[in-house]
Amino acid sequence: MLTIGLMSGTSLDGVDAALVELTGDSVDTLRWKLIGAVTTPYGAERREKILRAIEVGRAPELSALNVEIGEWLADAAMAVCAATGTSLSAVDVIGSHGQTFWHQPPVGGARGSTLQLGCAATIAERTGVAVVSDFRSRDVAAGGHGAPLVPWVDRAVFSVPDRTRALQNIGGIGNVTRVPPRGSAERILAFDTGPGNALIDSAVMLATDGRLAFDRDGLLAARGNVDETLVEELLQHPYFDLAPPKSTGRELFGQALVTRLVEALRPEGDQDWLDLVATLTELTARSIARSYERWLIPLGLDEIVVTGGGALNPVLVARITQLVSPVPVIDCREMGIDPGEKEALAFAILAWAHLHGIPANEPAATGASGPRVLGSLTPGARPAR
Repeated sequence: MLTIGLMSGTSLDGVDAALVELTGDSVDTLRWKLIGAVTTPYGAERREKILRAIEVGRAPELSALNVEIGEWLADAAMAVCAATGTSLSAVDVIGSHGQTFWHQPPVGGARGSTLQLGCAATIAERTGVAVVSDFRSRDVAAGGHGAPLVPWVDRAVFSVPDRTRALQNIGGIGNVTRVPPRGSAERILAFDTGPGNALIDSAVMLATDGRLAFDRDGLLAARGNVDETLVEELLQHPYFDLAPPKSTGRELFGQALVTRLVEALRPEGDQDWLDLVATLTELTARSIARSYERWLIPLGLDEIVVTGGGALNPVLVARITQLVSPVPVIDCREMGIDPGEKEALAFAILAWAHLHGIPANEPAATGASGPRVLGSLTPGARPAR
């Protein structure tokens, strides 16, 4: 089966598309091969359009943007086919995460809610390929957080017989999966650790009036000084003390928080802005490390694999490595996958699971009342195979 996975994450940096060849009809027989991957970056105009809609969007704007993002996702699917010399007619199904606009975890026994935009019908119409989308909603309907969604894939694809791995993704939000050794009956543990790149990116965009969208290679953070008092103050946020299962998003750790910090701190010169970027980078590293100290390392952990855009920030990765020592942090490319490809690969596999009727949530991680088949199927020009 040829499957395309599409992922547009909370970093708002673009759409990752992965073309994956899958064989097998069960978790035990599943084998995968990444044929190719392409990232279609969001320009400043698209990024601002999404941010504006998240903050103040009304029904007409959200309705139009839903279709527009569907167009962008279809373009990304066609781009990965073009890059690999693959005909769209050879693709069996597309798994599309969509762009998260709102995520409300369950609170006090009340179900949560989650909203991803990116019209699946538009993708199917443009490409002719069946689309599985809206993966989070079923887990949320079953009382879960609907996040993280990748732990089932992490166990199926990245477990190994001789060690316990933590797979730490650093997108806009950080999330981790502790994967026991292959064949172990031990339950999986996964949750959102807190901020990933979202706070850093927002500070960089404000500091540069939008000329830069992120701190490439951590160069800005490297020139700044960490405000230890502010880091400790931010670490008092109640989210960090919540026990898993737990999930979060830009609602807590996004542009609104950075805007409040800027209003309070009133940075004036370049050094003030560099200090803010350094401080938010330290916050991300320390919040991840504290999650490990509290919830993961006591259970036993042999290695940490970092993925996502944050894996390309050497300042951030070096600081995480220092904080979690002596547990080693390894490069995800040693597993044959680049940092930005893993989540797109995951949604290709989640689409495969949907077509095979395989439950792909991890109730122990999300808090759902039980296993559920995730996603909704939108037919293409021909039936999904």
